Amino acid sequence: MSSDVSPLRPEPLAAAPHYYGGQAVIEGVMMRGADRWAVAVRRPAGDIWLECHAVSDLPQRRPILGKPLVRGCYALADSLAVGMRALGISATQAFDDEDGEEELGGGAIGASLLVALLLFVGIFIFLPSAGTKAVDALVGGHLGDGVWFHLVESFVRIVIFLGYLWSISLLADIRRVFQYHGAEHKTIAAWEHGETLEPETVDRYSTLHVRCGTNFLIMVMLLAVVIYTLAGVLVPPPEGAGLLVSILYHVALRVVLLPVVAGLAYEGLRLGAAKGEHPLVRALMQPGLWLQRITTKPPTRDQIEVAIRSFEAVVPAELREGRVPHTLDSPVVLARDGLPVTLSDADVRVDGAPAVTPDRGTDPADAPFDEG
Repeated sequence: MSSDVSPLRPEPLAAAPHYYGGQAVIEGVMMRGADRWAVAVRRPAGDIWLECHAVSDLPQRRPILGKPLVRGCYALADSLAVGMRALGISATQAFDDEDGEEELGGGAIGASLLVALLLFVGIFIFLPSAGTKAVDALVGGHLGDGVWFHLVESFVRIVIFLGYLWSISLLADIRRVFQYHGAEHKTIAAWEHGETLEPETVDRYSTLHVRCGTNFLIMVMLLAVVIYTLAGVLVPPPEGAGLLVSILYHVALRVVLLPVVAGLAYEGLRLGAAKGEHPLVRALMQPGLWLQRITTKPPTRDQIEVAIRSFEAVVPAELREGRVPHTLDSPVVLARDGLPVTLSDADVRVDGAPAVTPDRGTDPADAPFDEG
């Protein structure tokens, strides 16, 4: 059920001084707070695995990472690293781990990010450029390397992007991920509007949210039209360059400018969060909200419960006073090597320890470990 609360409305700063974010994972949700991130996963037995880790303090130690444009590139890289780790945790916990499969290590995460980057460049940069150039060469080379080439190539890129999202949304497993994506958005929206995080209350809010990563991606696609066109016209390929050289030149130029595009898209996302009621900002954010109708789906109560537990783990205890849920009944298992987590009215145990039902305000991480 969607509410009549606009997903563009700014959050009440007194209730939420930090812009919380998150990501859907396999059978779960990752939430990110000011100094920690947590991932909650529904396991086959019906309980919820909850794991919490510290957020990197590198931006505090390297102030340049907080500067406009630079902060967007860092935020993207950091979000990808955390998201990949959260996906690894969810993949381990969401399925029966009969083979003793380990979580992704640092090297595996780095390799996965490299593969993801190469796939992105191949599908969304090389394919549109090479395809547009090749087809243009077959029909007589009317586009050349001018404005029309860049506009047609950008249109092809957006069509590929939309087609990719639409096609994966037809897969049953991806649809469940998109439901958890909707649960993430509903939970954050309910918190930002001062609600107590009970599933019935959370479910009244929209699955659409202005700070969604989908908004970021569509902003990247739209900004790329302008930036790549301007750069391609101002700095064209060498005169007399053949087809292959021209393709490689355009691909290289786009890869070099990708951090600029990502940095500007991030600044646009921040603008949308801070000035969401301004008519111009609303218009700029609208394409991303339309696209979220593909990437988010209405969640079930069980999925909302997972999102709430993940969110509860990243909100400081003093801000949760009077707003924590009391009707969640799924047992929670905390990771042994994660940060301590305080939950309200939960049947909690640390992995490898006997179950305990803590009093409200008790840190379940104090549950005894099974040293055997």
